[in-house]
Amino acid sequence: MAPVAEIRKKKKGRAAAKASPAAAAPKKSAEPGLIRLAAANDIADAAKPAAKAKPKARSKPASKAKARPAASSARTTSAAVLRKAARPPARPTGSAAGKAATRIFQIYFEPWQRDLLDRDFIPFDNSGVKNGLFEFDVFERLAAGKQTDGAAMWGALSWRYGEKTGLTGRALLDVIAANPGTDVFFCNPHPHNEALYHNLWMQGETAHPRFLEVCEAVFKAAKIPVAELSKLMPSSAFSAANYFVGSPRFWALYLPFVRSIVDAADRGLDPSMRRLLHSTGADARGLHGGSTYVPFIVERLFPLFLRTAGKELKAYKVPLPARETEFNVHLKLLREMRDVAHSTKSPWLAACWVNYRSLYFLQTHGREWCQKYLAAVTPTKVAFC
Repeated sequence: MAPVAEIRKKKKGRAAAKASPAAAAPKKSAEPGLIRLAAANDIADAAKPAAKAKPKARSKPASKAKARPAASSARTTSAAVLRKAARPPARPTGSAAGKAATRIFQIYFEPWQRDLLDRDFIPFDNSGVKNGLFEFDVFERLAAGKQTDGAAMWGALSWRYGEKTGLTGRALLDVIAANPGTDVFFCNPHPHNEALYHNLWMQGETAHPRFLEVCEAVFKAAKIPVAELSKLMPSSAFSAANYFVGSPRFWALYLPFVRSIVDAADRGLDPSMRRLLHSTGADARGLHGGSTYVPFIVERLFPLFLRTAGKELKAYKVPLPARETEFNVHLKLLREMRDVAHSTKSPWLAACWVNYRSLYFLQTHGREWCQKYLAAVTPTKVAFC
C-alpha cells in the first residue's frame, strides 16, 4: 500500500491539473451593477468547458482576374506593377533558394532603429523621406523598382512589427511557407478593436478628431458608398498598420485601388476639406509625428479592397497568440457575440452586443469618454458587410 504522504501528493497533482487559469478581472468601477455583471460573467466563463479552437476561415481559391488599371493620375507606378505581375517570378538559385521567393522588407528611419530589426527581414532605409502616405509610398517604390523582381511574395513592415504583433520574422515566414497558393497574408495587431467596434472606421473616430466627417467626404469624392462606414464587419476582416505580405497579383490590384481613391479625393474635395485631409489635425495627441488623415484612411481600406477589387484573391489572416492572451473574459465574449450576430445576420443579437459593449466602455473608459464618443461610434441602424 502506498504511503499516505504519496497519496496526498498525487491528489494535489490531479487537482492542480484540472484548475484553469483565471480570466483577467475587469477594473473596479463606481458602477455597482457593472461589477455584479462582471462577476457573473467571470463565473459563467469559468464554468464553461474549454472549446476546441476553430480553424481560421479561408477565402475561396483565387481565380484568374484582370487587374483594373489605375486612373491616369496614378503615375507610372501602377503600370509598372501590372507589367511585373504578368511576369512569372524567377527561380532563385544557389544559397538564395528558399529565401528569395519571399522577401519581407522592414522599414526604418533612424540608425538606432536598425539594431531593432528582425534578422529574417530585409532592412529598408527610409531615412530622410518625407511623404504623407507613409508605408504606401514605400509599397509603390518597391513595386516599381528592382528589389521585388522575381519575388513570389513580398511586403514591407514597420520597424515596430515585432513589438506590436509579438510575432517573429521566422514565425511569419513559416506561416507563409505552410500556406502555398495564398495571395495575401495580413494580421491585426490591435485585436481588442474586433470586440468593441462595428468596424475600423468607427474606431478611428475615437483616435482622430472629425475622422468620420473626413472619411465621408473622401468616400463621396471616390464614389464609394458612405454606408460602408457604419457596417458591422466580422472580426476576421479586421486589419491594421499595413501589415501584409502579398503576391505580385495582390499588389497589381491593391496599389491601383488605393491610389485611385487618394487621387479622387484630391481632385474631388472642396478646398477646405482638402486642407483638412492633409492637415496634422488627425494627430491631435502627437502620437504619430504630426501625420495627416491620409495614412489613417489608407490603412483602413484593406478590408474594403478584399470585398471589392480583391474579392477573387485568396487571403489568410495570421493569428497573433501574444495579443490574444491580453483579452479578458468580456473582450472574448464581446467578440464572439458580434461574430455570431454577423454570421447569423441577427439585428437583435447585434443590438445585444451594442448594449453589452456600451456597459463595458462605461466601466473601462468612464462617463466622460462615453459622453464624447459613444453616440458617434454607435450607428442607429444595423447593417452587415
